[in-house]
Amino acid sequence: MSVLKETSQKYSTQFWNDSCDLKDLEYALDNNCIGATTNPIIVKSVLQNNLEFYEKEILKIIEEKPTLTEDEIAWIMIEKMAVDGAKKLEPIYNPKTGTGRISIQTNTKYCKSPDLILSQALHFATLAPNIQIKIPVTSAGVKAIEEATYHGISINATVCFSVPQAVAVAEAVERGLKRRMEEGKDNSEITPVCTIMIGRTDDYIKKVIKPQDRLIDPEALEWAGIACAKKYYTLYKERNYKTKLLTAAFRNIHHWTALVGGDLLATIPPDFQKKINGSNVDIKDQIDIPVDSKLMQQLLTVPEFVKAYDVDGMSVHEFDHYGAVIDTLTQFYQGYDELVQIIRKYILR
Repeated sequence: MSVLKETSQKYSTQFWNDSCDLKDLEYALDNNCIGATTNPIIVKSVLQNNLEFYEKEILKIIEEKPTLTEDEIAWIMIEKMAVDGAKKLEPIYNPKTGTGRISIQTNTKYCKSPDLILSQALHFATLAPNIQIKIPVTSAGVKAIEEATYHGISINATVCFSVPQAVAVAEAVERGLKRRMEEGKDNSEITPVCTIMIGRTDDYIKKVIKPQDRLIDPEALEWAGIACAKKYYTLYKERNYKTKLLTAAFRNIHHWTALVGGDLLATIPPDFQKKINGSNVDIKDQIDIPVDSKLMQQLLTVPEFVKAYDVDGMSVHEFDHYGAVIDTLTQFYQGYDELVQIIRKYILR
């Protein structure tokens, strides 16, 4: 039995495939994966790695609808990958638990507009019954999360790196659920998740520290995201939020092992799944084991970490200006631009 399969059987800790590549998804499902996800960078990579398969679809679209723009074709392909993944996951789909869902991400260019985010989320929700909608945790995104929840959509909050962001997401979901309940609407098939991109939290704190005239134990910098995840996992449980924690952006083995045992999800890249399964890992409950106090003392000397770790470290408005948010949105913009450039070559050939 693989490490991931054994973990999923021993604990409530379950995992998603951090890709919509159907071959990767098949491997993940064999190891008890219960979901999958996409984003602009993932879609671009899947298209590049399977170009022989997808170029037929692109050329067919161009032939049948030659006036479509590169952006319109790009979104057709993004939606196709999500729908194909949804079909692959359909046999395990359970709307009550959220098992068998695939996430599709709203347009990064809409990150400042709650109305545009919501409009696209409502459209995405019609693509397949087991679609989950990724919304960035910007100030606009928090508003859209409440509205999307009110409309019965299961959201996946993304571009999230901090405890205050995670709390804002959970509270927005609760407001949406309460409005539905007051109108007598059923909430039993709404299964929201909030992603904390733990590896990207680490990346940002490392970036902040690098130009400073001081040294921090490099091991401490590998635990920043985990510290935030553990803190808001505890908060979620104490406050009985319906939203579930989903960890993402794995960089090292701690990002998986340190959270095993929690009633949570981890979205794991295909290559990292194989590394976990190929490792001699002692599977044990570590979710309630705090990050080493000596490492935490060092992290708490970094103001940008304190912003991410303290419940009141940032206001919702400040989310838009937090460095990790800006860095990740920039990368998502770039990933989308590169996807469009691939499409453009077919339009101009």
